[in-house]
Amino acid sequence: MKAIGFRSPLPISDPASLVDIDLPRPEPAGRDILVRIEAVSVNPVDTKVRRRPPAEPGSWKVLGWDAAGTVEAVGPEASLFAPGDTVFYAGALGRAGTNAELHLVDERIVGKKPSSLSFVEAAALPLTAITAWETLFDRLDIRKAVPGAASSLLIIGGAGGVGSITTQLARKLTDITVITTASRPETVEWSRSLGAHHVIDHSKPLSAEIERLGIGQPAFVFSTTNTDQHLAEIAKLIAPQGRFALIDDPASLDVSPFKVKSVSTHWEFMFTRSMFATADVMEQGALLNEVSRLVDAGTLRTTLAEVFGTISAENLRRAHALIESGRAKGKIVLAGWPAAGEG
Repeated sequence: MKAIGFRSPLPISDPASLVDIDLPRPEPAGRDILVRIEAVSVNPVDTKVRRRPPAEPGSWKVLGWDAAGTVEAVGPEASLFAPGDTVFYAGALGRAGTNAELHLVDERIVGKKPSSLSFVEAAALPLTAITAWETLFDRLDIRKAVPGAASSLLIIGGAGGVGSITTQLARKLTDITVITTASRPETVEWSRSLGAHHVIDHSKPLSAEIERLGIGQPAFVFSTTNTDQHLAEIAKLIAPQGRFALIDDPASLDVSPFKVKSVSTHWEFMFTRSMFATADVMEQGALLNEVSRLVDAGTLRTTLAEVFGTISAENLRRAHALIESGRAKGKIVLAGWPAAGEG
């Protein structure tokens, strides 16, 4: 089967950083299902893992943790899906990725693809939707008010993949005021189109930007990017007893300024359930099924921003480069496989 892999961590400008390869067809066992991949999207985690050496020297590492496709076969213990079902999911960090024609995944973390979306549109959603949902409702518990705080959520990095779906979930499923950050006209407009009540400029001091709105100190802050650059401002602007969440990987995280306000801190990692086979691992499949229902009901929309062509090493390198530039908006998707002889 066709796949894209790498053998050593290289700059994305190097053609060897991602390579078209051929791998044996995998076969499902246990509760795995085998999915024929129709479309994949690219996330920051793809670029981070690409910069690490593969587990075994000289081996091929296949990236990719977002996919939409069709079930080709099921393992002997699988019961949730059958061949021919269309699905979408975000995979597991410790397994081979979705940048391959055929992919094995535990059925418990898979959802039914929204019937109203194409494979391309659906592939943009799983990883970010899980991250956003878990952050909002499992970590921040935003349906539980913070006494005396403004009933508002600040999303730092509102136009990114996670910020885009977080904005929609918070706006559509709660009555909270949604504030996002963006600094370019196109990202400001994108964030507003997804439902943000207010968009502030993260190139300016955030506490002053929040104060300018005149709505009080937010109960909740969700930082999706550059947390270390904004941490001091977050400590200033968040309400006493507020709740703070982040998903990026700052080199250090000194939350001591949060102490005087009793701010709770939550580090969301959507791979935790699959990585540790937690007792509630099936919640991710259930979550994706609910996202699928909300999409088909017209409550949520895809966060697809750009399609970079077929699933090939060349196109994946372009997608990784845009992610690494920090200027991506929404989600980048690749769909279909090159015909024989094509790059």
